[in-house]
Amino acid sequence: MAVRTTYLSKTEVQDLLGVSSFGMWRLPRQHENFPAPVENDNYRDPLVPDPGPRWDGTRLYTWAAATSEFQHRGALLNRPLPGQRRPGQYLGYRDTKYGPATDWHTTIGTIRVLHTTRSKAASAMAIDLAADRNREIATVCALYGDIGHTGPALVAADTAHPRIEYEAQWGRVADLAGQSLPWWPRLLCRPDVIRQWAPGSPAVVAAVPVDDREQTLRRAAENPVFARAARSALTAMADAIRNQRIDGIRSEIRIYTSHSDRLQTNLVVAARPDDTAHPIAVEEDEEVLRRGWRQIVTSTQPDAVAAADIALGYQPELLPYGHFTEVPAKPGTVADRWARRLTICDPTAGHATLAEGKEVDDFFIDPLTDMPVVRTKPDDGKSATWLFYAPLSLPAGRGELASVTLHDTLWITTTDGQTHPAPCTTSDHLWWGDGWGDRPTEAAHVINQLLDNPTTPISLDDHGSKAPAGLTALLNEDHKQGTELNRAKLLHARMTPPKSAN
Repeated sequence: MAVRTTYLSKTEVQDLLGVSSFGMWRLPRQHENFPAPVENDNYRDPLVPDPGPRWDGTRLYTWAAATSEFQHRGALLNRPLPGQRRPGQYLGYRDTKYGPATDWHTTIGTIRVLHTTRSKAASAMAIDLAADRNREIATVCALYGDIGHTGPALVAADTAHPRIEYEAQWGRVADLAGQSLPWWPRLLCRPDVIRQWAPGSPAVVAAVPVDDREQTLRRAAENPVFARAARSALTAMADAIRNQRIDGIRSEIRIYTSHSDRLQTNLVVAARPDDTAHPIAVEEDEEVLRRGWRQIVTSTQPDAVAAADIALGYQPELLPYGHFTEVPAKPGTVADRWARRLTICDPTAGHATLAEGKEVDDFFIDPLTDMPVVRTKPDDGKSATWLFYAPLSLPAGRGELASVTLHDTLWITTTDGQTHPAPCTTSDHLWWGDGWGDRPTEAAHVINQLLDNPTTPISLDDHGSKAPAGLTALLNEDHKQGTELNRAKLLHARMTPPKSAN
């Protein structure tokens, strides 16, 4: 969420500040810090009429609040506080179309706090109130989604000038209300929870809602088609997500209550999570979990497709896949040589995650690595595309690494004549050439490991420091697509220190 930018014409600035055209002319001469008009490149187009000078409404409105001559016309919550203030009064909870709200009667009028981070919510509600000629609510505040010096950050819009949003201080609103303001953690900031609060009441203990991922995984875990290992893996991930959500709320509360002494004075936590069954014990043996997920991604069940999609976003290292790769399906390329051994198959959950949102020509499997492969249909004159995940390792018994071919990604040819996409982890990618200051240490580290043992499970931990400098230098060159580097060249590069920069 951010403060909405509103631009004001010269006439609108005069109306806001209550000055004549001559008074407008005098402003920058009387006030050195008077905001200058903003530039807008859109109006350099000769076909677009020039509307004349424009001012940033937020900057102007906050400037007015800090300038004695115009304080009474500036941002309401940025003006100096009234010297004589009556204690504020809580007016209760309100349902609104912009989110749950609490109203506070104060010396400067009623302040409505919208407990939402929805963009432009403060301005939208203030505009509605102004249109209804609501004279009671003076300003509307919405959560900024961050934390400020005196409490949660706020965006405000005054009903007197509802289109202009500006940043406001939680502590300022608390001072006007005469008490600490209630705050709800994001997952508990719900109408059914907020309406239970009243000043002086204890924090509501609220159930943490189940998110879509957890619900999908638990539903899949109840599918009797899946074997025990798969159901255990599904349940473990659902439990981990549940634990993470509750831990996230606890952490959020700690951050918002321990940020500063001033913040603690201005804020009261109005709800806490129901954690009576927390934490849930979760299976931690990754090999056990990987065995279950291998069953899931090779399944043809719709539940498996939904679960695999969640796992790719939440914990992809449990899946038997490396980095997603996309290469053109062009005849005569190294990818074409690899594709000749692929066999057509029925789609599995693994195929579905590759094909999501794409026009598919066929589904394949690599018989040597069991990796799913998808070929898309040609589109808009472009060739078909191969979609696949890089393997995590190369199959055993295929001989030594014979060469590496650079074509969209790295391709490994072994001494038995077979070609494979180079193995890679889920979170890394393989590339070569000038990286604008970055260097292809991932590719160099993979090749280094495969030269010694072509079947080793690839690790890219600390690749920046472990990749041989000579291999990195070789791959940092701008090779043409299709360049093949044989074993002798790779071994020589590994043994050769890079040339000095001097």
